[in-house]
Amino acid sequence: MYGAILGDMIGAPYEFDQGDKTKDFELFDKGKRVRYTDDSAMTLAIAKAILEVGIDADEKTMKDAMVSCMQDIGHRHAGGEYGGRFAQWLRSDNPQPYGSFGNGSAMRVSAVGWLYDSMERTREAARWTAEVTHNHPEGVKGAESVAAAIFLARTGASKDEIKAYIIDEFGYDLSRTCDEIRPTYHHVESCQETVPEALTAFLEGTDFEDVIRTAVSLGGDCDTLTCIAGGIAEAYFGVPSDFIAECRKRLPDEFLEILDEFEKVKKGRKPCL
Repeated sequence: MYGAILGDMIGAPYEFDQGDKTKDFELFDKGKRVRYTDDSAMTLAIAKAILEVGIDADEKTMKDAMVSCMQDIGHRHAGGEYGGRFAQWLRSDNPQPYGSFGNGSAMRVSAVGWLYDSMERTREAARWTAEVTHNHPEGVKGAESVAAAIFLARTGASKDEIKAYIIDEFGYDLSRTCDEIRPTYHHVESCQETVPEALTAFLEGTDFEDVIRTAVSLGGDCDTLTCIAGGIAEAYFGVPSDFIAECRKRLPDEFLEILDEFEKVKKGRKPCL
């Protein structure tokens, strides 16, 4: 999950089209707020839920754990950063899905791509992570596609294979280059206009850092876009140790504990190919 969290942190200062749409910027600029946001908080909440109940938990048990962890962490972290309907959901005594196709479902799913042993189980669990809130077909598709890309990347698929799978299974248009996307791309919070752009940034990137820089350069909702791209990039390229150090020093102890437990469990997962 380091890739997703770093994407969130590095993209956050440039959210709401506040960047210059360039790849040439200081990654950990001390003059900017390079910090985790609600994207990281919910990514870690999903990971915590899966770790608590185990990957073999049934749908109801898993969804109950996800709701509980998301509400708990959401109440205590990244306050004021959640979208209006999701903020209401966090406060609800009886939280129900509300038909959203926002990109929140796609940005919080990275743990699923690492923890399950088959594509079938990966997509099923990804669907569950979305359906507790973002049960619109596009919201579910966003979560499933990102988890699937991570699963493929960590199991040795090439970029061409990942791209072909995403197009064939989810129908996203990945024909545009980042240079074609960048000039008119703007802040938008739907899966439909965030996930394809994040995937394109990953596909064009030459290493982890280049994926991050490319994603940020597109602009728009770039903490979320870069969170998605970074999560896939970690599975394909790995994350440099100095980036991990920068990430860890910006997280509270509670989040570090979740990350450490996740990393231990992740190392033991062997996919069925």
